[in-house]
Amino acid sequence: MTRLVSTTAHLVPPAAGVGYYASRLVLPVVLLLPPVQRWAVEARLLWPYLGVLAFSLAFLFVPLVRAAALRLRVLDQPDARKVHAVPTPLLGGAAVWAAFALTLLYNFNFSRELKGVAVGATIVVLVGILDDVFNLPAVVKLAGQVAGALAALAYGVTLRVIPQDWPGAVWLNFLLTILWFLTVTNAIQFLDGMDGLAAGLGAIASFFISVTALQTGQSYLMFLSAALLGACLGFLPYNFRPAAAAHVFLGDGGASFIGFSLAGLAVMGEWARNNPLIALCTPTLILAVPLFDIAFVAVNRVLTGKVRTLHEWLAYVGKDHIHHRFAALGLSKTESVLLIFFISFTLGLSAILLKDAALHEATLLLVQAVFILSIVAVLESVGRRGA
Repeated sequence: MTRLVSTTAHLVPPAAGVGYYASRLVLPVVLLLPPVQRWAVEARLLWPYLGVLAFSLAFLFVPLVRAAALRLRVLDQPDARKVHAVPTPLLGGAAVWAAFALTLLYNFNFSRELKGVAVGATIVVLVGILDDVFNLPAVVKLAGQVAGALAALAYGVTLRVIPQDWPGAVWLNFLLTILWFLTVTNAIQFLDGMDGLAAGLGAIASFFISVTALQTGQSYLMFLSAALLGACLGFLPYNFRPAAAAHVFLGDGGASFIGFSLAGLAVMGEWARNNPLIALCTPTLILAVPLFDIAFVAVNRVLTGKVRTLHEWLAYVGKDHIHHRFAALGLSKTESVLLIFFISFTLGLSAILLKDAALHEATLLLVQAVFILSIVAVLESVGRRGA
């Protein structure tokens, strides 16, 4: 994990004068001008406005947090279970969080549920940043994520999977909501093992949540997702660099923030009325790749005896996630990441088609998703033998 260590010569940032940051400051300053915001609203261009604003803010903030990480010596050190070869600054996720938060604060009247997701996400990102700096025990990180989920629940962010007339429905939905937040948050965090992967999956999921929100008349959720999409994309130029090493990593703070925010947006949405199958499957398909990966890895670790207790599960680290398996098949890091993006995008397209699908059509889309993930499972099994 991360340690506070001395910087080395190749990590010293290039001289960045006022002009370096000023050039990145122009676009967000222009977009923050009230006349520009009003024009975007009146021209019905709020979706691209929010996305570009969040992008420009993240693009501005990332070099700043990278410089701070270097000065504070918050670096991710290479080791046998990681794929990077040189110490790399962390804290990039702080820039993604700040860009998303400022975009929301400037443009939104916070609903009760949005306040819950915002408070919960802030708790999660702060705990994650502390982990990046101090290497917290896994149980402390989990406690922080539970606290974030409870904060969201306190503001009414709750799944309604169990019908209200069932005995104990309130408590069952309560527990399922906590489980959902923990699962999605950790699923994205576990995939933050190759350059661009977690932020890219966050961008893809945000895009499809936004599109499906548009389909279902949830403009508020559509605009929220646009802001998260832009924040993730603003980070990627510094992290996903196929021809060179990443300048900065998200860190646990950034990956857990993206995962928690996606989980919250999914819960806030109403994906279908009187159709629990579609209501449940729409966000599940959008997040199918990280959800499949965490489930597949969990089952494999238990069956192979690698973990036997919850404590062992929380503490276990290893190169057995989907991106590791694809790399073991002989794919390069960039090829592995792009393949995962394509799979995620394909399943997201299935989620778009669900809205107007008849029962048999929805069933076929779900069967198709199962087959796609089965192909991935076969490839992962081959990669496990070759690892």
